[in-house]
Amino acid sequence: MKNADKIIAFLQTSHPYDVLATAELDTLARAFSRKTYAAGETIYAHGDMLDGLYLIKDGSVEITDVNGAQVSLLQKSNHFGERGLLRDGFAATTARAVDAVTVLVLPLHDFRAEIDRNPAFARYFNRGQARPQSATGLMTQRVSDLMARAPITCTPHTTIADCARIMRDRKVSSVAVLEGDELVGLVTVRDMTSKVLAEARDISGPVSGIMTKAPISVESAALGTDVIHILLENQIGHLPVVDGGALVGMVTQSDITRYFGSSQTQMIFDLSTAESVADLAAVTARLPEFLMQLVGAHLAHDVVTRKVTDVADIVTRRLIALAEREFGPAPVPFLWAACGSQGRREQTGVSDQDNCLIFDNAATADDMVYFRKLARFVCDGLDTCGYVYCPGEMMAMTERWCQPLSVWESYFEGWIRAPDNQAQMLASVMYDLRPIAGDERLFRPLQAAALDAASKNSIFVAHMIANSLKHTPPLGLLRGFATIRSGEHRNTIDMKHNGVVPIVDLGRVYALQGKLDVANTRARIDAAIEAGVVSQTGGRDLLAAYDMIAAARLEHQAAQVRSGEKPDNYLTPSSLPAFERSHLRDAFVIVRTMQSSLSSSAART
Repeated sequence: MKNADKIIAFLQTSHPYDVLATAELDTLARAFSRKTYAAGETIYAHGDMLDGLYLIKDGSVEITDVNGAQVSLLQKSNHFGERGLLRDGFAATTARAVDAVTVLVLPLHDFRAEIDRNPAFARYFNRGQARPQSATGLMTQRVSDLMARAPITCTPHTTIADCARIMRDRKVSSVAVLEGDELVGLVTVRDMTSKVLAEARDISGPVSGIMTKAPISVESAALGTDVIHILLENQIGHLPVVDGGALVGMVTQSDITRYFGSSQTQMIFDLSTAESVADLAAVTARLPEFLMQLVGAHLAHDVVTRKVTDVADIVTRRLIALAEREFGPAPVPFLWAACGSQGRREQTGVSDQDNCLIFDNAATADDMVYFRKLARFVCDGLDTCGYVYCPGEMMAMTERWCQPLSVWESYFEGWIRAPDNQAQMLASVMYDLRPIAGDERLFRPLQAAALDAASKNSIFVAHMIANSLKHTPPLGLLRGFATIRSGEHRNTIDMKHNGVVPIVDLGRVYALQGKLDVANTRARIDAAIEAGVVSQTGGRDLLAAYDMIAAARLEHQAAQVRSGEKPDNYLTPSSLPAFERSHLRDAFVIVRTMQSSLSSSAART
């Protein structure tokens, strides 16, 4: 009993046990056993059957991957062994005592029972192993984000004729009727047709005679789903929003319909009908709010980035159409392709432009002048719309990246034949190419030939692997993060270059090894698992890590938008709750493990 009390006292200082009910904690504590290990002693080796979940009470433990590379140095209150327990019960790493270590061990049966019984406990240890389902946006969206503010109003004494003119002139389908500050009624277009026209009512009479008295209303803090239920249940199309007795807005069936398109429908319409670069820029100025809305709706990160990238694609195609209207139709077939994050459909709230232009070999010198004017127009327009110029000038407006197909074929042939550092950098970007507009027949053979030639060149593949390992996860010792040490972003981690880019690089290498023609990172990893390029276990772990890291990056950007800041990629780890910090670091550990595995496999070939 005394030993159990000591274990309970310790568990009460460690997450997730510190939030358990007393009775539950008491039961769980009795299941733990105590073990000690001498300095240098192996607690378990990769592939061993695990005794259970390990929790460090005293001392430190080094965790290494299958290749012997250190992935973590754990201290008091840290767990280890859970990855193997959540899969097949065999150790996915090796654990060694650095100094004298005391651990508490929760047997496998009790660990899994607690996972099944306690959702909070399961969430802590699952670390995103199952891909979260996307909630419908309206399940979490507040009415305040849906409603039209400053609704149009009149008094009960306003004539029906004047009310109709207000609707016509203000282009609205309803008018709220106020007596002082109090909402007393609502008049809609349907009232005008069913109660006035159908009954030949005198239009000089007051609207009080046709209005819906004491209309149903909703508070701005209500959810979008509340609005749907009220509208459907009461068969109405307009719902006043009232806070503290004061009318603050109006939400309609049309608002809900627009939202079901995640507001993208309106953006697409506005972009497709834009008549100038300025018109396009006015629409893309809404992108930060659009990103915030998508993240707030708890959509999966790859769905968010796909929707954001779709906007960039439409802007690009519209700019090409405007350019052709100004310069005339293209003299020979051409293809505009995007690379980088747009090519992978992974744009966030911070994206520059990476693109190129490929045109038919029949192009004359005059035709090349035409395409360079078109490229300049489109790239300048993208910059105006917020897709800033690429710092490395990897844009179609740069002469090198605006060339006939034969030159592009020579580029890839040269990069593969002589894979120096610059060739590797260029190839890494260009292997993410995706057609945006024009004739795709100029792209597919180029892509197929490049993938085939590259996958057969072991030296090129080795260079690509080496290049993919240059970006490392921000892991420090003692369960910490390796943050930026100085400058404007001191004490932050770069969620782009040290967060998602290492995974993007891994996905690109897997695609090269398997001759996979998909460009999206998540799709590449999925396809690599299917093709046997990467193991089921490693691939699924990497997907879970990617989902966690990419989601944290987007949530950081959305929070900045909500605060009125410009979104960036620099996350301060201390701004996260301890629970999220722990899981984010574990995700980075998985990425480092997969990098180590790739490096080791390359060394063996």
